[in-house]
Amino acid sequence: MRAAGKGASGLKSGVKRLLGRTGFDIVRSTNSRGGVDDFIPFEATMRAAHAAGLSVGDYIDEVMNGTPGATQSTVDELRALGVFAANPKTVLEIGPGSGRYLEKTLKECSPGRYEIYETAAPWANYLVDTFSVVAQPAAGSSLAATPDGSIDLVQAHKVFNTLTFLSASRYFFEIARVTRPGGRIVFDVMTETCLDPATMRSWATQGGTGHDSYPTAMPRRTCVDLFATLGCSLEASFLAPMGVASTEVLVFGKGA
Repeated sequence: MRAAGKGASGLKSGVKRLLGRTGFDIVRSTNSRGGVDDFIPFEATMRAAHAAGLSVGDYIDEVMNGTPGATQSTVDELRALGVFAANPKTVLEIGPGSGRYLEKTLKECSPGRYEIYETAAPWANYLVDTFSVVAQPAAGSSLAATPDGSIDLVQAHKVFNTLTFLSASRYFFEIARVTRPGGRIVFDVMTETCLDPATMRSWATQGGTGHDSYPTAMPRRTCVDLFATLGCSLEASFLAPMGVASTEVLVFGKGA
């Protein structure tokens, strides 16, 4: 395990040593239409996390993304907002990937059913085997395998800033459909709140080549107004770190 008490400079130097030792490289998809299957490669990530003595989630936060504690800080904010207080019996997560948010969600509540829609088969199989979640067929931007009004908590983290505008928009209609009255909806998008001129310069100069659809911006008002027409009101929002900048987490409640 990592030695306790390392500062930021110690973490960065440790990351450099780790990358040099494993020869690990982050694979980015060339699919410019969304549906990023290989954004975080399964086997290479598992090997590198094991070599670092870190959990998969901590490895992704600390080493791959350079944002130590980011997942936990988001879950902490959601707890403070009461998202888990009602102990949701059914949870659905879109694009859980490595399961770093899934794992921490299960420490906050004990749903009887946790559905996932994950396009990367190795990660989906890993999550089913590790957490006994239900992997639903992932096809386009559909949640077709989930009945109307059947989910207490729908969430997606670091997903909609990797999809095209239309893909994300289609998911929004599906999210509202499957959420039960009184349920909660949590997802993050890169809104104008996250894109001041200095941040845009950082993305342009430090954000790398990406894969054409990442990062994807989404107007905040577009989200809020759309969900309002679907019977869902914005309850809270906060910023979470992502790459060289941040993304905005939106929390909606669906009316009875």
